[in-house]
Amino acid sequence: MATSLLLPIFPPSPRQSLTRRYRWFQVRTGSKPVCLTVSRAQTSGGDGEESVVIVGAGIGGLATAVSLHRLGVRSVVLEQAESLRTGGTSLTLFKNGWRVLDAISVGPQLRTQFLEIEGMVVKNGDGRELRSFRFKDEDQSQEVRAVERRVLLETLANQLPPETIKFSSKLKTIQSNANGDTQLELEDGSQLLANIVIGCDGIRSKVATWMGFSEPRYVGHCAFRGLGFYPDGQPFQNKVNYIYGRGLRAGYVPVSSTKVYWFICFNCPSLGPKITDPVILKRQAKELVGTWPKDLQDLIDLTPDETISRTPLVDRWLWPGVAPPASKGRVVLVGDAWHPMTPNLGQGACCALEDSVVLANKLAGAINGGSESVEEAMESYGSERWSRAFPLTVRANLVGALLQWDNPLVCSVRDNVVIPKLVRLGPMLEHTNFECEPLYDSSKT
Repeated sequence: MATSLLLPIFPPSPRQSLTRRYRWFQVRTGSKPVCLTVSRAQTSGGDGEESVVIVGAGIGGLATAVSLHRLGVRSVVLEQAESLRTGGTSLTLFKNGWRVLDAISVGPQLRTQFLEIEGMVVKNGDGRELRSFRFKDEDQSQEVRAVERRVLLETLANQLPPETIKFSSKLKTIQSNANGDTQLELEDGSQLLANIVIGCDGIRSKVATWMGFSEPRYVGHCAFRGLGFYPDGQPFQNKVNYIYGRGLRAGYVPVSSTKVYWFICFNCPSLGPKITDPVILKRQAKELVGTWPKDLQDLIDLTPDETISRTPLVDRWLWPGVAPPASKGRVVLVGDAWHPMTPNLGQGACCALEDSVVLANKLAGAINGGSESVEEAMESYGSERWSRAFPLTVRANLVGALLQWDNPLVCSVRDNVVIPKLVRLGPMLEHTNFECEPLYDSSKT
């Protein structure tokens, strides 16, 4: 059954008169269609006022909104796009990500749509198997699934009350008031006064820039990504498949019975022009792996144009004493807006999900009369999460740098000694340990 959500740009208030224009966008979650009504508002004077404003309706923003909602705290989510940004491919969630999704009650719904990955196989460019692992042999509690970003976003959005997500709301400027509130001005001239602002606006975060953070740093390699589609069923086992070459690596993992996520990571000293033409992207991707196993070539050919992309990999190292703290007054950052990391550990989305529940728990306690102020709760969140995010960012960077070596001797040692004889998967997955309790509104018990 279709579910309709009415999403105006700002909720009505005595200080604001609104006229609305509605536009409908048809999206789909699994086999169930969902209609999101997108509303824009024109403000005829005065500011809107909100207690909690989340900037960005990506994974971190929506997970934070859902977490707060579970704890009885209302929020508004500002999204610059006209609808949920449901393009792109998929992301791999390890057990820490699933712990969070279970805590906010969406895990069971998502599990029915995506395959559980049993293990991983590592090969070289000639197709020779170097090593294989089974995840549960290393950790019985491990859970790995590749999840379509589109489905994850739609599932999270559907957990929120109507009028939570405000589309076509691109942030222009931020200004703190003397009493600690934050004035947000949007590109269309609308203004919003917020008591609490949570920046979840990704690697090019305007909130992070306002707080004094540097731009994320390009790490020297780029990635092609895509989502292959097999209408008659994909032929692969439920395993992550990695292929390592010289300054080049690739991987693919089944997502569902008909879809397979793939990537190709390659050294690239300069970014060059941005290319979005899918025909050119496919040709370039195939040229990189032209002598590698045919399965990868077929995957690229079977990739719908709208799912293929080429992106530079970036990160930001939060050096103590150098990087600003995660919060400034009553403004705080979550996920890629704060700690963008390379995808080499599969922890970017997982870490953002962790951020969301930790921050929501601390803020809800402060808002509902706990011993900490909002500012203290944000500082506590920043301290707790920094000790988690900074090491993961560094480790992901170093793993990527090692895997992108192009020296023939180093690659030979990697393929014939390090991977077959020295690598142990268990210690490499210890960073996926994370526990959190189910979230619920204690005022209703």
